[in-house]
Amino acid sequence: MKNYDFPQISPGTKPLKRFYVWLLLLIFGRAFQAVAKVDPAAKQEFDRMPSDFMLDLCVAPNGPHMIVGKDKQGQIRYYGWKPKDKKITLSMKIKHLEAAILMFTFQESSCVATARDRLIVEGDIVVASGVLRIMDLLEVLLLPKFIARLGVKRYPNRTQMSLARKLRSRVLTYARVVVG
Repeated sequence: MKNYDFPQISPGTKPLKRFYVWLLLLIFGRAFQAVAKVDPAAKQEFDRMPSDFMLDLCVAPNGPHMIVGKDKQGQIRYYGWKPKDKKITLSMKIKHLEAAILMFTFQESSCVATARDRLIVEGDIVVASGVLRIMDLLEVLLLPKFIARLGVKRYPNRTQMSLARKLRSRVLTYARVVVG
């Protein structure tokens, strides 16, 4: 029997994909903070979350992170991308970079990604469901309708979200994401 010696091939680092996912997590983190102040549905959803809420949305195994949580006054804050020294109460990990690309290029909604077992949740499932509802709301507010329809399970009709509310929340959310 011959002993073959094959070279070990390591996967590429995919820097453009990592940068794209990092940028979207940065925008989403700032948008979480912004929408908590401007949209009544998001405020209500965040009010249901525990006072020690701290979310770490990341790409496994060592991908970019988004840390969002409540501060001591109960306000939602974006804490950056370093989970060290933070008491994480809800960890939502996307299993790998390719799954994150599918989600963040809106080829796959968060519901479909969950059904296809691309998302790992460690923490309270009820709170995780609320986070997914807020992410869907952010997609509706931040993206044009033809793109948002790809990323959400059900795009809200005018009886669920009036045009005035959508435009007001969209403008204020964009302003707070950019300005801070």
